[in-house]
Order: sequence, then structure tokens, then C-alpha cells
Amino acid sequence: MKNNTLVFATANKNKIYEIQRLIPENIKILSLSDINCTEEIPETQPTIEGNASQKAFYVYNKYHINCFADDTGLEVEALDGRPGVLSARYAGGNKNSDENMNKILAELQGVKNRKARFKTVISLVINGNEIQFEGIVNGTILTEKHGTSGFGYDPVFAPDISDSELSRQPQSFAEMDLTEKNKISHRALAVNKLVEYLNRI
Repeated sequence: MKNNTLVFATANKNKIYEIQRLIPENIKILSLSDINCTEEIPETQPTIEGNASQKAFYVYNKYHINCFADDTGLEVEALDGRPGVLSARYAGGNKNSDENMNKILAELQGVKNRKARFKTVISLVINGNEIQFEGIVNGTILTEKHGTSGFGYDPVFAPDISDSELSRQPQSFAEMDLTEKNKISHRALAVNKLVEYLNRI
């Protein structure tokens, strides 16, 4: 990539920290605050793909700088794919992670099928052209919260991983350190595809 500066269109400091650990050093990542973007970027699309695209084009069209945005959803099989695109606001507009997890646990109380998946979609906009990258990790919703690391639904999501993928077998994403999580997470899978593309152009 010739112009190696990109804006990551998010105000989520946890996401920025994870992404910076994954992106090569030759690619400079700017946050929204770095470009003085303080307004709330709209997320009004009915799909994860649509939200990622909407956020990326909002920043590109207003600030005229190449950027990427991500959107992530937790899709629970027994809940017909909910919360999905509404994951951050599942229990209300205040985006409270504990309330979101409590709602999921309550809805799945007594339910045997606890299969779920995390899906991240990254929308990259360079010179007005868009390409998307997807990362998916399958797993299970636990019956209670485990661990204190990570963010969002990490304490109740146990990824499906083999013994060979990590040195130990944690129950949830929130019981992994960031290095472990970045080996298998949905966001890491999508970012790795993004990096491979950036290294080719």
C-alpha cells in the first residue's frame, strides 16, 4: 500500500487496541479523534455488512481520507440469529455489555442448543472504492460469565477451538489474553484478510 495511513472509523478504544496489535507497523492507523471526528457515526443499516459500509463511507465522504470500519454481531442459533446487527444495543440504547449478556443468558435459560457465532465484517474504502472482509468464529454461549478480559459478550462466549490452537483451553474469550484471542477471533480473521489485501496493493 503506497499511502500507508488509514483511519479506523471507531470510537471503541478496545477495538483500536486489538487492531493495532494485528496491523503491520508500516501501516499507520489513525483514530476518529486523530481527525477531529467527534460526532456519532450512524449505524442504521439492517445488516452487519451494511453498517460497516455505512460507517466507512461516512468518514471517507466527510473527511476525504482512506479508512476502514468494522461491525460485529453475535448470532445465536436458538434465538434465530439474534442479537446479530443489534448486538451492541440488545438490552437498550445505552450499549451496556452486562445488560446485554444478562438478557442473552435469561433468554437461553433452560435451552439446550447454545450454538452461536461471532461475525465481523470490515469495510475498507480507498479512493472511493470499497472491499469487505469477513471473519467468523463458531462457539457456544455459556450458562454464566467467565473471565474479566476482552469486552462485549466475551465472558459468555466459548469459541470452538482445538487443543493445538492454544497452549491451554479457556472457557471464554474473556479468559484469554489478547495474544491468544488474536490467534482465533472473528476480528483477527477479518483483519488478517484486510492486511493481506493491503500488502498486495
